[in-house]
Amino acid sequence: MKIKDQTSGGESDRYEMLTGDITATDQISVEAIGDRIRGLREAREISFEELSHMTGFDVDLLKKIESNDIQPQLGTLVKLSKALESAFSRLVSGVGDKLYSVTRKNDRKVVSRSSSAKGRQLYTYYSMAPEVKGRHMEALMVTLEENPDQEMSVHEGEEFIYVIEGAVYVKIDEDEFDLEPGDSVYYLSTTPHIIAAKKGKAVILAVLHE
Repeated sequence: MKIKDQTSGGESDRYEMLTGDITATDQISVEAIGDRIRGLREAREISFEELSHMTGFDVDLLKKIESNDIQPQLGTLVKLSKALESAFSRLVSGVGDKLYSVTRKNDRKVVSRSSSAKGRQLYTYYSMAPEVKGRHMEALMVTLEENPDQEMSVHEGEEFIYVIEGAVYVKIDEDEFDLEPGDSVYYLSTTPHIIAAKKGKAVILAVLHE
């Protein structure tokens, strides 16, 4: 993807350095998060009814997530990871086995796509450091879609968002902001929030701490 060159190549070069060609990796298949959730639930011998009671999610929703009919949002994954006593990063991008991670821009992989309750795709996540074991942060390059239904997200943790490309609409509790490339926001995820493309699509760097 390209953006308008406003500084004689500087801004465009900076964007390319950060993102590479994100669309080139769009065809990489997403490892099924539902399979990971099912494996953890069955390993702990937790029924759908018990998991529903622990998380507040309907049994029908949990079954659709495990069958990969629904792609859960991050807030949903955080609640599930807590209930299943699993690291959030394990659900999002798997278990790492290294002490550090160097990710080349052409080697990023799509690890998740999230949709709204109405089935509208909202996010596509690209993991930036899936190989590091025992990590407590998750660094993601995220392609945002519009969120016309204004669905708020609430979950544990903290988030830092840096806008790379496009205009981003942010709502934190009752406060609303429009962020442009170079802008950032840090907030506690326990505060109701919305992060979405203001129009079309946008790209952000998101760092989440459990």
